[in-house]
Amino acid sequence: MGQGIATGLYAAAADCLATADPQAKCAKTRAYAAAFFAGALPPEPDAPPPQAIHFPGRPERPRLVHPKHLPKRGLGSIAGRAAFLHAIAHIELNAVDLAWDAVYRFRDFPADAAAEFAADFVRTADDEARHFQLLAARLAELGHAYGDFDAHNGLWEMAEKTADSALARMALVPRVLEARGLDVTPGLIERLRDVGDAESIAVLEVILREEVAHVAAGSRWFRWLCERDGLKPWPTFAGLVRAHASRAVQGPFNWEARRRAGFDDEEIAAIERGELAPGCWP
Repeated sequence: MGQGIATGLYAAAADCLATADPQAKCAKTRAYAAAFFAGALPPEPDAPPPQAIHFPGRPERPRLVHPKHLPKRGLGSIAGRAAFLHAIAHIELNAVDLAWDAVYRFRDFPADAAAEFAADFVRTADDEARHFQLLAARLAELGHAYGDFDAHNGLWEMAEKTADSALARMALVPRVLEARGLDVTPGLIERLRDVGDAESIAVLEVILREEVAHVAAGSRWFRWLCERDGLKPWPTFAGLVRAHASRAVQGPFNWEARRRAGFDDEEIAAIERGELAPGCWP
């Protein structure tokens, strides 16, 4: 993937993916997104096909470890709150790459749909970059920086699992991993309220509000792809979750946010019945 100032959409996506410095990645993302929405960053009709997925550009730190090796920290101390915000910043940085990878990798759409798909995920990348910048600024106020704490690689591992299928990517990244953020963030905000951290709450409230649209984009394109391929959405979604994300769909659930993010009554009823709980599968 190339470096430099790209003049086409897929080259821009590749450039952002390859950029290792988080702040540079986010700055490029925001600049390219502005250019795209101004009509100055078109898809390249003669672009080479996407390369096989590989690890995106990353700084030397944070060290990536298995999730079970990440210490659990309370929010009563500055260090504990910084570690908590660092974990969210890591998610947001991964989300920048996941959005650009969707733009770069999944191009098999009719022209009108391709333009809409690209717009949805360029917008998502732009939002996620801004979220990372907000979190990095708050970390700095607490005397820390991105890279100060260990992190895990679960989000990018899901990108690798879904590299060959836009359908699987839409089901498992926006509708499972990002939807999980809709579920847990209200409780995290309450925990921060308990320790009087209004500044961090303000950042999380922005993220929660804007993540609904990202999950909604995944829902919309998941259903579009199901219709194109003649598949029923719920059995397809359930099958993909059971195959690849068996423990990622668990309560408590933020049903109001999930409804706004495109989960319909059939899906909500099935999830409430526990149909995605690992113990209920044959």
